[in-house]
Order: sequence, then C-alpha cells, then structure tokens
Amino acid sequence: MKTITNCVEDILISQPYLEEALSKKIINYSALAEELQRPISKMLRKDVKAGAIMMALRRYKLPTHISHSIKMKKLLQNLGDITVRSNLTDFTIKNSETLINNHLKVLEALKKQPNQFYTFTRGIHESNMILSSSLSSSISKFLKDEICIAKQDNLSAITINLPKGNSKVSGLYYHFFKRLAWEGVALYEVISTTNEFTVLVEDDYVDKAFTAMKRFKS
Repeated sequence: MKTITNCVEDILISQPYLEEALSKKIINYSALAEELQRPISKMLRKDVKAGAIMMALRRYKLPTHISHSIKMKKLLQNLGDITVRSNLTDFTIKNSETLINNHLKVLEALKKQPNQFYTFTRGIHESNMILSSSLSSSISKFLKDEICIAKQDNLSAITINLPKGNSKVSGLYYHFFKRLAWEGVALYEVISTTNEFTVLVEDDYVDKAFTAMKRFKS
C-alpha cells in the first residue's frame, strides 16, 4: 500500500531541481508541504494533512549525487578545454541493409579532408551523421538511396574534455544538463565518448551553451 513517504519520493525523484533545492535548504518545508498536499491527497485518494507531508519531507534521504561531494568538486575543477565547431549539418537516416556500405563511401571521402568535423552514431532504428556543412552536398550523393528522416543545418558543437575517471563519479552529466536547462538551451543532439562530452545546438543557442559550459571551469 502506498504511503505519504512513497508519494513524496515519487514527486521529488521526478523533479530533480526541487530535490536539489531541498538539499541546499532553500525551500521552506511548510510551504512545500502545503503545495504538495493536493497532489498527494489525489495520489492516495484521501485527505492528507500538510504536517504529515512535512514530516515525510524532513525524513527524505537525498541521493548522494545531489550533494556536492569532494569527488565531484575535484572533477569539475579539472575539466579540460572547451572546443566550439560551427557550420555543421545533421543527417538522421533510417537504418537499412545498405547504410553500412554507403557509410564506407562517406568515410573514404573524408580521408581526403581529415580536418572536417564528423561523427556517426547508430541507434536501433536510425543513425545520425554530423559533419561540416561544406561536405553536405557531396555526402548527400552517397546517401541518396537511403531514407533521410531529417536534415538540419546551422548547428554548432560544443565539446568539453573530461578528466580521467569521470565515469566513476555519478551525477556528472546531471550537472551539465541542469546548467544548460537553467540557461534555456535546447539541445539538438548529445554525443559522448569516454573522455569527451559534446552538445549539438542550433546556432541561436551557441553563445548561451558555451557560457553555461564555461562556468563549470570557473
């Protein structure tokens, strides 16, 4: 049977910003309890007193990734260089039996221009190819027999180098996504390798996104 504590946990887990505000003690427990009184009463199908909700809030155990641990602080302080690449185009292509062979043709063409930006990600049903817009027309020829789900120009990639051991610290990407969301940055794509984190944004957002990423190093 669901309890008030269970309801409080469900709400806080679904709203990480609210959860973090609680960890920093910048939310009034009494005011929040009154705010949650109606949705929790609806979840339990009975009237719930604000006092009981406030008690559940005070007893709520915050996840370890919410607190600013020593490991996380050290990791953020040792973030590497930030690189911005503009004039990019994103192809979203439906996976097919011929895509691998056509992708090989793209790679052969890229050998002659090694300084151009290029990434490829294969998903279950579709693949993404991101490259310098100057290559867009020539690459389109290799993909003419494929089903192009979407094509987006005027994109920029912002890449930040991550220190070694970043995969051992939980919550790192949470900090990136939180900061970008607070700055109102809409992400077009996210690309990551073991030691690199890249966000792809439309050109209108590139200044905000760069400023948000740079703040991690300050």
